[in-house]
Amino acid sequence: MRIISILGLIAFALPLSAQRLRLRDLGVSIGILAPGPLNAITDVEGVRVGQVTLIRGDNVRTGVTVILPHAGNLFQDKVAGAIFVGNGFGKITGTTQVEELGEIETPIVLTSTLNVPRVADALLDYMLALPGNENVRSINPLIAETNDGILNDARSRPVSRAEVFEAIRSAAGGAVAEGSVGAGTGTIAFGFKISSLAALVTATLLPLGTFYLFGNTLVSWAMLLIAALIFWRHRTNIRQLFAGKERMIGR
Repeated sequence: MRIISILGLIAFALPLSAQRLRLRDLGVSIGILAPGPLNAITDVEGVRVGQVTLIRGDNVRTGVTVILPHAGNLFQDKVAGAIFVGNGFGKITGTTQVEELGEIETPIVLTSTLNVPRVADALLDYMLALPGNENVRSINPLIAETNDGILNDARSRPVSRAEVFEAIRSAAGGAVAEGSVGAGTGTIAFGFKISSLAALVTATLLPLGTFYLFGNTLVSWAMLLIAALIFWRHRTNIRQLFAGKERMIGR
């Protein structure tokens, strides 16, 4: 089922102090391998993440996220890399060379779709200015994108060289901020739809729990209506689930 829908329902019924729990805190395990101590990409030694969030007025909700595989000059000390498309397509810059050579030679940057060219240009400025790159004539910037066009005025393309450089300068190890931050600021995840037995059980128990906690109230009936809408909206996924054909996250 839509993960966001389920989490929204759970959050509605939980006290405010518990609303910032992660999926694993709620007993949902993704994938087949155990996570690292932080359950973040920074569990890999040397990897750093930097983020800049842009919120301006009523129509700018975007940003940039930078992943640095190590603290050195990536062009002079490249790292192994590969491209895998898990769901759909994207306007990613730099994939051809990574697929051909199996190497990453710049920080990996995420930003809004229409900001990709500007961010790539800024990343080129950063890489060319690094000591040791004075004679470099070709660099492959790796920029991935997320479409934040509903919550953000994507046409204004507000991410500039300054934000890219700031994200790189602020990159650090340790815990990584999640959710509405950096490139994820205006991103919506409602398009990813999948059903699981755990999700169906949650959608079933939630209205029962609200009736038990709050009694015959408007909230309880609202939860029952939402649960019914979830089952109806995801009827195709549910049929696939019981037929053993539904996709599984992480597998």
